[in-house]
Amino acid sequence: MAEGNKGKKGSEPVSGAAGRRPETKASEEAAGKRAAEDKGTGKGSGSKQAEKAEAKGKAQAEAKAKKPAAKKGPAKKTAAKRTSAKKETAARGRQPAAEATSKTADARAKAETAKPADKKTTAKQPASRKGPTKKPAAKSGPKTKDQASERPVVRAKASYVRVAPRKARLVADQVRGLPLEDALTLLRFSPRGAARDVANLIGSAAANAENNHDLVADDLRVTDIRVDEGPTLRRYRPRALGRATRINKRTSHIQVALTPED
Repeated sequence: MAEGNKGKKGSEPVSGAAGRRPETKASEEAAGKRAAEDKGTGKGSGSKQAEKAEAKGKAQAEAKAKKPAAKKGPAKKTAAKRTSAKKETAARGRQPAAEATSKTADARAKAETAKPADKKTTAKQPASRKGPTKKPAAKSGPKTKDQASERPVVRAKASYVRVAPRKARLVADQVRGLPLEDALTLLRFSPRGAARDVANLIGSAAANAENNHDLVADDLRVTDIRVDEGPTLRRYRPRALGRATRINKRTSHIQVALTPED
């Protein structure tokens, strides 16, 4: 029985590295070597991605290097155009300078040739450069008959007279053109209310003529008298059934002109 048990114990598999088979050990060693070679050479999934990234970087660098090379051509052309334009402007600037020098030389030659002729003309100029002749002042001759016949006009004005213009014009038409004495006597005996205002205005104009113009009142005539309408004052009067009617109180401006008789 003891031998039988020993045989069983020897037949049981031994755990750990000692119990492994030689085939499995060889396969593990080969796999480890391959992994080490892949890491050293850079193969595998990681190495493929690195290669792709390197290829992209190289392509971008080549494209960037090609672009500036392509742009160099137009830059050279523009530089050549600028230099040609500068040369043209310089040549154009030289041409006007040469023309100006030639013109100045011609002007000097003409001035030298014209000097003797100018001397002759300058000798003759003082006689022609006389100052402008003054026109004789118009002599104030004797006054003509029209000027002598001009008579002074004495005016007087009464504003805002509390008389209707229509009523005042009836009196003014009677007085217009009459001598001063006749006008005053007519107004003194006139029954119209506006006669008093017109008489006062004519008396004022006669006083102005005597005091301001040294005229005689008996020699004056009413040459012009005019009546203009002034502002209207509105008043109201009560009427039946609570109504009111408007009353217009009109005013007038009266002007008189007196002149001495012939």
